[in-house]
Amino acid sequence: MANNRSQLLKKNILFSFVIKGWAGIVQILLVPITIHCLGNYINGIWMVISSVLIWIDSLDIGLGNGLRNKLSERIALRDSGGAKEYVSTTFFTLIGIIIPAIILILLACTNIDLYKLLNVDPRIIPNLTAVICLSVVLVGNTFIFKFIGNVYLALQLPAVNNALVTLGQTVTLLAVFIQQICHIHSLTWVAIAYTGGPLLTYLITYPITFQWKYKGLSPSWRFFKKSKIKELFSLGVKFFVLQIAGIVLFASTNILISRLFSPELVTPYQVTYRYYSFIVMLFTIIAIPFWSATTDAYAKHDVKWIRSSVRKLNLIVLSMLLIIIVMTLASPFVYNIWVGSGVKTNMMLSGIMGAYIFVIVFSLSYSYILNGIGALNLQLISTVIAALLYLPLAWLFAKRLGINGIALALVIVNIPGAILNRIQYKKIISGKASAFWTK
Repeated sequence: MANNRSQLLKKNILFSFVIKGWAGIVQILLVPITIHCLGNYINGIWMVISSVLIWIDSLDIGLGNGLRNKLSERIALRDSGGAKEYVSTTFFTLIGIIIPAIILILLACTNIDLYKLLNVDPRIIPNLTAVICLSVVLVGNTFIFKFIGNVYLALQLPAVNNALVTLGQTVTLLAVFIQQICHIHSLTWVAIAYTGGPLLTYLITYPITFQWKYKGLSPSWRFFKKSKIKELFSLGVKFFVLQIAGIVLFASTNILISRLFSPELVTPYQVTYRYYSFIVMLFTIIAIPFWSATTDAYAKHDVKWIRSSVRKLNLIVLSMLLIIIVMTLASPFVYNIWVGSGVKTNMMLSGIMGAYIFVIVFSLSYSYILNGIGALNLQLISTVIAALLYLPLAWLFAKRLGINGIALALVIVNIPGAILNRIQYKKIISGKASAFWTK
């Protein structure tokens, strides 16, 4: 069984490299094309709006990741009935969450002065509220159907999930490219391209998945079980808190830059972040298949396989560090080719962002294993503390160092959690952890 698990892992990593390789090209092309369509100022506003939309993406209260772990367990134990119940319960619960959530968000958007909140000039963006409301509706619908990706993750097929995400991004790229060649410089149409592409992909994939490929997992109201909601929430709520804390750390940055400085400065910050985010993407391709595979191994008490996997991940983390160093040294040259001289970045921001990305990669190398085991308590505590410290620290550093200070705050607040993840893994895998460390 361990050999089959490892073979499946290797196949998914290989396919994910191909898929994510294309995804990387898509992301590289999207940045300059979007900036060309919108300009630095409006593009910065779109980055801020995107940050707000990420909040909606986490409204499932962790149900998606709860489904991922629970479904993996049922499949490992060959419980087809239980697997269908978890899928059905998740799907209909998501619908029950998103409909009232969208209504509340739309009411809030139409009753709040978004121009003042985001420091946006209404003469440049006269339809800001309409763009945000439209984006919320499209993202809300995507929110319901993207649970399909969690099903494939539970089946230890992350390459399929990656393919769905990449296909959505490709549709977005084509839509924005058409706008560029047609000289359409509209925030509204860019928003539709970015939010409609993923939705279209999942709508097409739903019948393919549940009416053809995995009919036994097809959501059915008859298999909706209220009792399963509690089970999904017991694990899922922890993932949800981790997501919300993560959003405070990541998504609030664009809003903070827009408020303290100008939406225009969001663009160089995001260009720098996206440059280094390819490292996270590369590492995730390799590491994320270990999540569900670890759930399978831990359910079968295969500790030897988990130890071997972590040793491999440690070597990969070191290779990521070397790549980050090279990327930092080459960053001025790359930025100039990629987005041109119109977007002003600096070497200090690149160095700090590179350090931040390394801390994240190091942390993820252990958190994916801990997620698979279901040991989330300490991650939850450390991430929440980091989120609480981030905003005041970022505000303080930004006053002294500008946007470089915001990136530095991200590095500082994430280091303790990364160290704690390693300590927790060591305790659990050695069999010396108390109940607190294993939950």
